[in-house]
Amino acid sequence: MGRRCFGFIVAVLVLFVIAGCSQSKQNESSSDRTIETEKQKDELVLAIGSEPETGFDPTTGWGRYGSPLFQSTLLKRDNDLKIVNDLATDYEVSEDGMVWTVYLRDDVKFSDGQALTANDVVFTFETASEAGSVVDLSVLDKVEAKGDYTVAFTLKEPQSTFVNTLIGTGIVPKHAYGANYAEKPVGSGPFQLVQWDKGQQLIVEANPEYYDDKPYFNKITFLFLSEDASFAAAQAGGVDAVSIPAAFSTQSVPGMRLESVKTVDNRGIVFPFVKAGEFTEDGDPIGNDVTADPAIRQAINISVDRQALVDGLLEGQGTPAYTSVDGLPWWNPDTVIEDADMDGAQKLLEKAGWKDQDGDGILEKGSLKAEFTLYYVADDTVRQSLSIAVADMMKPLGIHIKLEGGSWDEIEKNMHSNAVLMGWGSHDPHEMYNIYGSEFGGVGYYNTGYYENKTVDDNFKKALHATDENEANEYWKSAQWDGTTGLSAKDDAPWAWLVNINHLYLVKDGLDIGEQRIHVHGHGWPATDNITEWKWNE
Repeated sequence: MGRRCFGFIVAVLVLFVIAGCSQSKQNESSSDRTIETEKQKDELVLAIGSEPETGFDPTTGWGRYGSPLFQSTLLKRDNDLKIVNDLATDYEVSEDGMVWTVYLRDDVKFSDGQALTANDVVFTFETASEAGSVVDLSVLDKVEAKGDYTVAFTLKEPQSTFVNTLIGTGIVPKHAYGANYAEKPVGSGPFQLVQWDKGQQLIVEANPEYYDDKPYFNKITFLFLSEDASFAAAQAGGVDAVSIPAAFSTQSVPGMRLESVKTVDNRGIVFPFVKAGEFTEDGDPIGNDVTADPAIRQAINISVDRQALVDGLLEGQGTPAYTSVDGLPWWNPDTVIEDADMDGAQKLLEKAGWKDQDGDGILEKGSLKAEFTLYYVADDTVRQSLSIAVADMMKPLGIHIKLEGGSWDEIEKNMHSNAVLMGWGSHDPHEMYNIYGSEFGGVGYYNTGYYENKTVDDNFKKALHATDENEANEYWKSAQWDGTTGLSAKDDAPWAWLVNINHLYLVKDGLDIGEQRIHVHGHGWPATDNITEWKWNE
């Protein structure tokens, strides 16, 4: 039995169970039909994201890539990515950037009816800090309640991006937090968890205590299906919205439309920036003599045809990528490479001393051949296809890219000495600091190539120490390219960014999913950022 056929059967079975179809449906009265129709308008069935395996605890990372659903945050971003209040009524930063004071609403209750106060905020951030998870609170010195509805965060040093921690961390209740909170969350968000059947579905209902605009839908069921099963569920007509890969985007489904959302869910090649010879504490090699040559990195950047990658591999559902932050308020548009320039790349390589000395089609520089290995995750078809396409594009230049698919465990051992096809994408500029800052060289999956530029580092520090967001954004832009140097392909080119992958959804006709802001890395959950705005058009 084929995968797609099997997926169709699975999807139909799941939908059959959820719908609770009865054999007496043919005999139901007209009034029953009316009630059922109204019920359907009040409910949604979605298959738009993978299951959060670790559950729904914001102190360990839940809600960072989409709405936390069950919890509220102190601040949030609107559809223009501007910072606005959520639980907060206002906030202020001290002149030295060390103390952030947040003033809370006094009318917020958790879904169990208990009031949300400053003590809950303090508890949340202290718990997250002790968890040592993806919620990075290393800059936080202490958090204190200054009365019932005022909280003061004292930092170890100024950090403008701390605001994104206030945006991305849902507040949990001190009185109802325990070992099983991730499976049975209580919060002040627009929805409350009703049922979680692991590996199958999540059922949520509107939180009657929610303080802001009430969601249009009283009940939402999230199905956790494979790509094939999700598409089959759409074809069966039993879901209201599903996320799909680009490969399915050319197939129409009656009664549904394709929604294509721009993203910073990017894919690119990170190069070892330094020469070979050093090793990590675990004994893994660092550096690569070929990719350490800026001419190689720059030639790849200016010769790769990004639009061809979008058109050929993504069915046109994406955009060329030039940085990790394209289109965001802190992006520098001067980083754009207008067109692939093969002739310019050839001249650049020749000027740097790369020539085909033995006629085998591969350039040499002394005894060094212009070849290196590019790793990608073996079970990711998009990354594999991008790797193959780029390798083919580089052949006419005389750069030989050897491809190696593997697991993340295998890649980890080789990512400091070989190129890797990776992806990032966030609404937090701090991510750019993480993947380019010299102090993060060799730290996890951050600066795997050990990139370093003192001017870039200086701009990062100025951006982090700024107390005004607009001022910080100018320094983030200068780090990319200041007219003389920068981390982009204009100069250092430690990455060759390739594409931003549009997030694709099949949405039932008549369902309005509101204005979707630029999505971050990770297909599915980012669409729920504005879930309270979703509604049926009359």
